[in-house]
Amino acid sequence: MSNVEEFRREVRGWLRTHLTGEFAALRGRGGPGREHEAHAERLAWERHMAGAGWTCVGWPKEYGGRGATLEQQVAFHEEYALADAPARVSHIGEQLLGPTLIAFGTPAQRERFLPPIVAVEELWCQGYSEPDAGSDLANVRTRAEREDGGEWVVTGQKVWTSLAHEADWCFVVARTEPGSTRHRGLSYLLVPLDQPGVEIRPIVQLTGTSEFNEVFFDGARTHASHVVGDPGDGWRVAMATLGFERGVSTLGQQVGFRRELEAVIELAKRNGAAADPLIRDRIARAWIGLETIRCNALRMLGAVASGAPGPEASIGKIFWATWHRELGELAMDVCGAAGMLAAGEPYDLTDWQRLYLFSRSDTIYAGSNEIQRNIIAERVLGLPKEVRP
Repeated sequence: MSNVEEFRREVRGWLRTHLTGEFAALRGRGGPGREHEAHAERLAWERHMAGAGWTCVGWPKEYGGRGATLEQQVAFHEEYALADAPARVSHIGEQLLGPTLIAFGTPAQRERFLPPIVAVEELWCQGYSEPDAGSDLANVRTRAEREDGGEWVVTGQKVWTSLAHEADWCFVVARTEPGSTRHRGLSYLLVPLDQPGVEIRPIVQLTGTSEFNEVFFDGARTHASHVVGDPGDGWRVAMATLGFERGVSTLGQQVGFRRELEAVIELAKRNGAAADPLIRDRIARAWIGLETIRCNALRMLGAVASGAPGPEASIGKIFWATWHRELGELAMDVCGAAGMLAAGEPYDLTDWQRLYLFSRSDTIYAGSNEIQRNIIAERVLGLPKEVRP
């Protein structure tokens, strides 16, 4: 038996043994559009995982991980999803910031910030998008100034900040060189959120929940040493973080996609929608698309094995985001007229309605489709860059 098969069996056995008792009710809880579900209980579950060494499995052992190979990490995320285990609350710290610090951080930063991520003692959020710099991240206006006393003082606004209302820290892209434009003069700062000068306002979404937030910085402070990479080199670090975001966990995400597709197929058989040849054709296309997503993800992970992933990760992002949005549309068409009725008062949604509404954001967050197409055109295909004023 290969090491990957042994590792997969170990993961499966642990989940089968421990996702019981007080944690049994957490199966299937949380996730996009449902992050409000059982947050405290999911946090307790994840700390239980940490106690057994099942967080940050892909990190090197020297930083608290298991040093799992790329194949083992894929196996972990797939088994976690197959077990219908609850959505992770520390995903942003574990999958985005942690790998970024391992690649670009100083020894002191790794010593300070990595252990609390492994133990799920500190939660993180991502401070990238702004009202005028959502898809165009290089247009960031949030600024940070270095005081003589050694602290960075941050002023500006971030928006669509996932789970900021639950986070302890935020990694913030801010302009630190006055007069700089576009990609130049940006820095990647680690900013504590529990302090004067930080206000977090939840944004009510189409689903009626508030996973996203506005975050206002009005003279918020962070230590001078809390800049990742060199000051002014934040663009390079920020792009690497986006690459890590599209890493091995996407294979687990696809297990969830497959479960959703299978449920749509079952619904179509049950309510007669499968008799419609157009519905059958769309289901077939959805199945083919899901297989293509997996192939693209596996190809993209080859870049991860050789270091920080490159712009090819944009191909995977645009493909799965579009596919998932179309799955939501297919689900509503399979539901028919019944899909127009809420499940209850005042705004109790069915799983299909929630899928349809929240998946509209898939093609916007983590880099909009439009921006992904520019990246693919310019950095993958080598086409001329877009003309800018």
